[in-house]
Amino acid sequence: MPVLTEEALIQIRRDLHAMPELALNEVRTEAYLEKVISGFNQAHLTVKHIADLPTALLVRVAGSNPKRTLGYRTDIDALPVSEKTGLPFASKNPGIMHACGHDIHMTVALGVLSYFSEHQPTDNMIFFFQPAEESKNGGKLAYELGVFEGEWRPDEFYGLHDNPGLSAGAIGCRMGTLFAGTTEVNIDLEGKGGHAAYPQNANDMVVAAAQLIGQVQTIISRSIDPIEGGVITLGKMEAGTIRNVIAGHAHIEGTIRGLTQTMIQKIDKRLQEVGAGVAKSFNAQVTVTLNQGGYLPVENDPELTRRFIAYMKGNDDVNFIETQPAMTGEDFGYLLSKIPGTMFWLGVEDSSQLHSATLNPNESAIEKGITGITGFLESRMAE
Repeated sequence: MPVLTEEALIQIRRDLHAMPELALNEVRTEAYLEKVISGFNQAHLTVKHIADLPTALLVRVAGSNPKRTLGYRTDIDALPVSEKTGLPFASKNPGIMHACGHDIHMTVALGVLSYFSEHQPTDNMIFFFQPAEESKNGGKLAYELGVFEGEWRPDEFYGLHDNPGLSAGAIGCRMGTLFAGTTEVNIDLEGKGGHAAYPQNANDMVVAAAQLIGQVQTIISRSIDPIEGGVITLGKMEAGTIRNVIAGHAHIEGTIRGLTQTMIQKIDKRLQEVGAGVAKSFNAQVTVTLNQGGYLPVENDPELTRRFIAYMKGNDDVNFIETQPAMTGEDFGYLLSKIPGTMFWLGVEDSSQLHSATLNPNESAIEKGITGITGFLESRMAE
């Protein structure tokens, strides 16, 4: 069982929920986390700060007879969402909310760390409180800064994401890809503006953009194996200034999702080809800019995930659910491309979805999650 009481855990979660901060600005959040950790038994703990990533926090727990180093990661940033829950502990930062449940993630991580601060693990452990998951590639930034070197490098990495569609405290996982990889799409079309009455003297980028958007829909339906699947959504378009002026410029923004890196690269290539075709057809300049950053598919390590699922299925106190892959993105995928590991769901049972202004996770999931995770990690050390 967790060392922190359920009452203390819920208070921590509510404190964190009330102070959401955006990517790389999690200053108060990091200070709060460090304050909580300072109250744990320090006999086997070492805290590390990163000068070039100041809101990140690492904690190492020295094992009693280590054969390996186990890593556990949690994300700490929030989203630019105006909260509408009406809760007494709602966000005190206007326009910012923990609408993806990272307050739950942090609380579970603190609970697991508190347990191992009092029950020295056999293996070494690294806890990574990671900034900038929602944007700015926090996991990739940390890795490229050399954070996980020497005694700070895990041999295997674990992390969770809350899921309002699963019952509170349930653990969900699957072999293979859990989350899709994502690529940000920006498309600029440059032609020639003019008077609406004289279209022959202009090059209309609203028409060109409409043609491009229509053709993009065929990428998934006609270029991708339907058994594999992928997503491309163009969610934003800007063009024109007034009804009687032909727009000489259009800007489109969207996202690509794929369950494998190969699939993402295939969609990327077809989108570039469509852009080049529209440019030629309309005698226009079309610039397609793609940015994946650290948002690679979350591909679970086969052997470690087999062990994780076997433990959860065999534990009578765990409600384990084998889940389907999701097209949501998560930058833990970058870390799993460098260090083997497993990501899994923690059910938080809510009618509102992730990134919703009304998300209100069921707090009873926190203690159940901690118990399941600490049990699995102890079983892993016993192998």
